Amino acid sequence: MDLPKEVRYRPYEDWSTEELAKINNNVKQSPWRTSYHIEPKTGLLNDPNGFSYFNGKYTLFYQNWPFGAAHGLKQWVHTESEDLVHFHETNVELRPDTKNDSHGAYSGSAYEIDDKLFLFYTGNVRDENWVRDPLQIGAWMDKDHKITKMDDVLIRQPEDATEHFRDPQIFNYKGQFYAIVGAQSPEKSGFIKLYKAVDNNVENWEEVGNLDFGGIGSEYMIECPNLVFVDDKPVLLYCPQGLDKAELDYRNIYPNTYKVCQAFDTDGAKLIGASEIQNLDYGFEAYATQGFNAPDGRTLAVSWIGLPDVDYPTDKYDYQGALSLVKELSIKDGKLYQYPVEAISSLRADSEAFANKSETTNTYELELNFPANQKSEVLLFADDKGNGLSLTVDTKDGKIILDRSKAGVQYATEFGTSRECSIDTKETSANIFVDNSIVEIFINKGEKVFTSRVFPEASQNGIVIKSGDVTGTYFDLKY
Repeated sequence: MDLPKEVRYRPYEDWSTEELAKINNNVKQSPWRTSYHIEPKTGLLNDPNGFSYFNGKYTLFYQNWPFGAAHGLKQWVHTESEDLVHFHETNVELRPDTKNDSHGAYSGSAYEIDDKLFLFYTGNVRDENWVRDPLQIGAWMDKDHKITKMDDVLIRQPEDATEHFRDPQIFNYKGQFYAIVGAQSPEKSGFIKLYKAVDNNVENWEEVGNLDFGGIGSEYMIECPNLVFVDDKPVLLYCPQGLDKAELDYRNIYPNTYKVCQAFDTDGAKLIGASEIQNLDYGFEAYATQGFNAPDGRTLAVSWIGLPDVDYPTDKYDYQGALSLVKELSIKDGKLYQYPVEAISSLRADSEAFANKSETTNTYELELNFPANQKSEVLLFADDKGNGLSLTVDTKDGKIILDRSKAGVQYATEFGTSRECSIDTKETSANIFVDNSIVEIFINKGEKVFTSRVFPEASQNGIVIKSGDVTGTYFDLKY
């Protein structure tokens, strides 16, 4: 949604009660609100922020401009969960209310330290000429959810980076705190800065160097870098904007990618034995994935189901964006797997054998098996005219195709209406989570993932098996 700057950066306190009521009422008119995914109460939701474990619960913020489906004066909205499935807003926000974040609380991370939660984020600051000064700043949140911001800037824009310098991620590696920050060089090439907490004091950071992860710098900016550790192997999650498609085949406006590495040289700022760059998700919408190593040993991640610079059908209802299911990361045979946390099965209510259904709630899970040496097609969000979201699983030629050209309201068609990936030619499974206007597909328990929005017409709520001997189970999901 294209709104003038004066609207997008209007102070929060200037919005009247009547204006807020009008926005709230408009959101309620949407036919596409989800059931078991995090969405904004109003306005735009984009990056997941501050994903962490604090005070016996999981904390997850989402970035938000609450006054419409546009990127404006951003805040963080706090949610928490005990099971990583049921998240509840606490009415706590990290607001852009100081000189160090005057034009937005941009993305960042969090870590529990000494019974407080350290929030590390980018303060977006603009001068009278609209020149940006990106500041990496901090705050503390106590167990009563009171947030106290630090007065001092923790990391300033380095000389070898442009104003596109943001999204600090703090992590603990072998007892030492480090942080990485996404950056752009003056030559318009993307890179990542590595920092170290001096004497392990997170209010005092020193630069280690530019992180060597085997990239060639074909992207013009790296956003949302995260370094997590799976079975002691470093896994770099990042969003390389403008990446040369000769380096990676992708169709979305910007890709969300990863590299599995063998070791982390902290002194040399190097990820050793980095794999080739890979797509983290093969669907139409997954971006700004944030991961962290939880105290119980799991590596967890969540993604924004949306993309920058794309308009969505919900924009007219004054909201946009959602967060994915929380996924646990694992490595099998050198491949990164992503699969929803085990607690997601708690949503399963009634179940029945998978078959054609003329009508569903559009809030369900499918656990399907596709036989080897066969081409199968299933339509989700199907109507009686043959329209729907087409999922083709071809175990003969080793390909999966997701086609939304006949599913609901069309948008972003300039980036194509189908997505695909290759698979091994053998029996294949799929767990498919449908939530009114979201579909998350996990192939072979997370070997390949397709995350997408679909905005169905009122009549598009059936399931049709078009071809193949597809078997499995249908679960109604109740949140």
